[in-house]
Order: sequence, then structure tokens, then C-alpha cells
Amino acid sequence: MSPARARANPSKLALPAASPESVGLCPQRTQRLMDVLHAEVERQRLPGAVALIARHGKLALFESLGALDPAAGTPMTRDAIFRIYSMTKPIVSVAAMMLMEQGKLLLSDPVANYLPEYAAQNVAGVADGTLQLRAVQQAATVQDLLRHTAGFTYEFMGSSSVQRQYAQSRIGSRTRSNAEFSHVLAGLPLMFEPGTAWEYGRATDVLGRVLEVASGQTLGAYLQERIFKPLGMTDTGFSVPLQQQHRIAEPFARDPEGGLQMRVIDVREVPAMESGGGGLASTASDYVRFLQFMLNGGELDGVRLLGSRTIAFMTADHLGDILVNAGASRALLPLGHGFGLGFAVRKELGVAPVPGSVGSYFWGGMAGTTFFVDPAEDLCACLMLQAPNQREYYRMLFRNLVYATLVD
Repeated sequence: MSPARARANPSKLALPAASPESVGLCPQRTQRLMDVLHAEVERQRLPGAVALIARHGKLALFESLGALDPAAGTPMTRDAIFRIYSMTKPIVSVAAMMLMEQGKLLLSDPVANYLPEYAAQNVAGVADGTLQLRAVQQAATVQDLLRHTAGFTYEFMGSSSVQRQYAQSRIGSRTRSNAEFSHVLAGLPLMFEPGTAWEYGRATDVLGRVLEVASGQTLGAYLQERIFKPLGMTDTGFSVPLQQQHRIAEPFARDPEGGLQMRVIDVREVPAMESGGGGLASTASDYVRFLQFMLNGGELDGVRLLGSRTIAFMTADHLGDILVNAGASRALLPLGHGFGLGFAVRKELGVAPVPGSVGSYFWGGMAGTTFFVDPAEDLCACLMLQAPNQREYYRMLFRNLVYATLVD
């Protein structure tokens, strides 16, 4: 396997390149990681991917494989643009913490301080077989939005009465502005009393609207000015410009295992809603710069966006004794993990079915992209692909293969 090399396009490498052995990775095991992924492509189970490992601030692996567009047979390139879905959440969470550091919001603030439409929320419950609503006892806070304890859910994660109401209201529509979305969601009942359960949902979409109010800018404009430009994330945004659309990675038209193929968002169109929970498109190069910024304690290439203590605060467990909902949310948060402010956080060395150090953190996107950061190993890695139905398998596989490369 060749070490990381210059990208095919004129732009420079996201991070300095290094041979695997120079940063404590076994070259043969690093090659095995790529061989396994190539075998998945040969089986026509994976359309294509970009794999990246950085350690000690250097790229030890940065390779593309398979097809960028399987229908057209276009080869995957390392500068491919992927729909990263929920890998948007960590970026928006960082934006929120930047506003906190600027004194423009407090995590203890009720959401209604910024979005008055949330001042009189109701929680759904079932009594005698009928849906009943009651007023919330404790208002959701900005911290609840960041750690997914605000009582929101996702319409595709179950069939409860609240989730059906989300679906009926087309809450995931990209044709509403962030303000319009927020007003529609505020009119729907909560699934849980705020602060009582971890339920993965549209909280970070609401957070994106809070950031607009607190900053006085649209979410996209704020992210571009305060995060993407300073960190050199030149290919990240809520849509892909016309001149770069030939770089968009696509999934198979049909699920290779015969399931119902998820319809992915069209990042060629400029959406009305800039979804803080799942709307961004990005590249492996851009995203590893964000991960290295996190690993560096809030700084990259001399640009500091957050204090190091704030990064440590974000990547600590913020759930404590708060229960994880036993539904689909439970499957997203492995045993031995808690949740910080935008990231799942590892609390125990064992218990979970994948390796990782205590204090490592991760998340992924619905179309298959995934990342993890391990401060104890000074390591970050991401796998970019568009294979929605196989996402959990590849997340686990990639994590196993990356940790197997470490030999120092």
C-alpha cells in the first residue's frame, strides 16, 4: 500500500503525509484494511469508499476505492463529496459551543429564551389506550438539545403516536426554512419529558435554529464564516455548487441485499432548510481537518476556534443516570457508552462489541459515513461511503480494522 499522496485535484493534502510505520501503524495490517474493503467492492456490496486514518497529526492512510457513481461506472476519487447526514451534528455542536464561549448563549438557558414557540410544550402519554397530552414539567435547555435529552424524536425511528405525527407533518421536508421548521415542530408533542431520556431526534435541527437567532446569521452563513473557512473546509456545505457536482458520490440504485433502498437527499439543490442535524455534504479531506481540530483541543494550523477545556467538556459523558430509550435509540448508543455534546463517548474499555479507548468519541451518518477520534492514541479516522442499508456493518468493520493496525 502506498502512503498518503497528493490529491488528484490541485488542492493540498488535508494534513501532512506519513508512512504507516512512522506513526505506529503496521503497513501489512493497513494494507489488509484496504484489501477487506476492496473485497466488499468486488462482492458488489459496497459501491465505493474513501478511507482515511490520521495519527500524530499526519495522514497514514488516504485511499479511494470502487465507484464514485456505480450507475455510470465512474471511479471513486479521494476528493469525492458525500452526503454526511448526522456527521453534521458534531459541527453544529461546535458552533454552539463557540457561541457559548462568546457569551451569546448559556447551556442552561431554556430553548424558549431563543425560540418562544417552545414556551408551552406538551408531552405525549397514553392512558386507557388513548393519547393524552400534559404540559412539560421542566423546560428543555440548550444542553438538552446538544445531548438529545430534549424529548424530540425522529419520525423514521418508530411508529409511536408522536413519530406518526412527525411523519404526517412532513417534518423532514427540506422546503421549509429553519424558522418555519421550528414552528411546525414546536406544535407537535414531545415523546419524553425533557431531561429524562436519551432519544435520538431532531434536537440538533432545533439547535441550528437557536444558533441563527443567537448569531443573527443563517446557519449556513455562520458555519461558513466561523468554521469552514477558518479550518480550510473548502468543500463542505448544505449544497454542492454546479462546478463540483461531478464529484458527488452516489449509492447503488438498488440495495445489494434486496432491502428497500433509502432515498438520499439531493445535494445538487439548494435547500430552504439548512438542517443542523443532517444536511451537510463534505469530503474526507475536509472532515479530517475538523477531526484533527477536535483532537488538537480546539485548534488547527494556528487557528483556535474553541478552548481546550471546552473540547474536553463536549467529549465527556453528559447523560449520567439519564436512561437511554429502549427503542431504536438504544441500537445507536452501544453499551459502555454515554453521550456528550454532539458525540457518543466511550466510558468503558470493554462491554461494547468494538474496540476503543476510554474517552474516545464517534458518530456517523445515515448514508454510511462514519468517524471516530481516540485522544489516548492520538488517532482519528473516517470512512466515507454511500451505502445506507449497510452502514452499521461498515462502521463496526472499519473500527475493528483500524484498531488492528496499531502496533506501537
